[in-house]
Amino acid sequence: MRRRSGGAGFSLQRGLQSPALFLLAATPLFANISGTVVNQTTGKPQPSVSVTLIHPGEGGMQTLGTAKSDAEGKFSIDKEVPSPPALLQTDFQGVTYNQILPPGTPTTGVRLNVYDATNKLSADVMQQHLLILEPINGQLRVSETFLIENKGKTTFQDASKGSAQLFLPQGTNTEVTVTAPGGMPIRRPPEKTAQADIYKIGYPLKPGETQFELAYTLPDPKKFAGKAAGSDPLRLVTASTVTLSGDGLKDLGTEPRTQAHVYEIMPGASYVLSIMGEGALRTENAQAQDENSGAPKVAPGMARIYDRLYWILALAFGILALGGTMLYRKGPAA
Repeated sequence: MRRRSGGAGFSLQRGLQSPALFLLAATPLFANISGTVVNQTTGKPQPSVSVTLIHPGEGGMQTLGTAKSDAEGKFSIDKEVPSPPALLQTDFQGVTYNQILPPGTPTTGVRLNVYDATNKLSADVMQQHLLILEPINGQLRVSETFLIENKGKTTFQDASKGSAQLFLPQGTNTEVTVTAPGGMPIRRPPEKTAQADIYKIGYPLKPGETQFELAYTLPDPKKFAGKAAGSDPLRLVTASTVTLSGDGLKDLGTEPRTQAHVYEIMPGASYVLSIMGEGALRTENAQAQDENSGAPKVAPGMARIYDRLYWILALAFGILALGGTMLYRKGPAA
């Protein structure tokens, strides 16, 4: 599994908060932006693609100019951007692609990558589905994540089934935080399906790693019931002080680096769990330190347990050691 390139890269929010950038606000950043749209699926320049220059500001995203790529995939937008950063956005075969232009970025020879879209999930798309249960302070904190890696050269998009499916208890009000390859976290509501309490995440899986996250709290810390939606095993994770029991639950053991206890539910199975003990995988003090670290929060309300990417990646790699090749299952989503 690869570390996301977007985590250490330029952040719109960090950029907007940087004092050095405010010194540039009085001068235009770009006078002309030109480049080529390239279809990474075919390896050839892509004609007839609309490219839009967008500037984020206090009033939201402002469209500054639009151009269409010519027969050789080339485009040019003659427009001044009042202050950095800027964003180039393309829409190809129903999928939107974004590319941030931070200060100092060359304004000529810009390469915008797009991919052919398909609704057929190939063997190149692999998924890890984690559900973290934390009974603490008389409540049950539930944090769920999908780590999905698309190693292919096409973007997967299935409007009917979504890119992933999950179970949500009745009355749960939450949103999904989506981080696309090299992108910033955005928020999307889960969409209902024809099955009771089963929701889909309607977001395209571009080549690279996509992460879906959500979190909610339930009033009863002693039980949890649900269904392993989709066609991949569901991994349930608790602190070492918490024990789960229930039919169809397989104990995979303790992951040594994070000291998390890991269980497995097979795909499609409904389950009712009894929860004994209390504990969180990260202490309240550690979470408070993260929240007060000064790091920019692009999407407020993200599951706090995932606000440091290395932590969840350590857990995922640890589960790989516990479950062997079962970490990823190749194949179509349900």
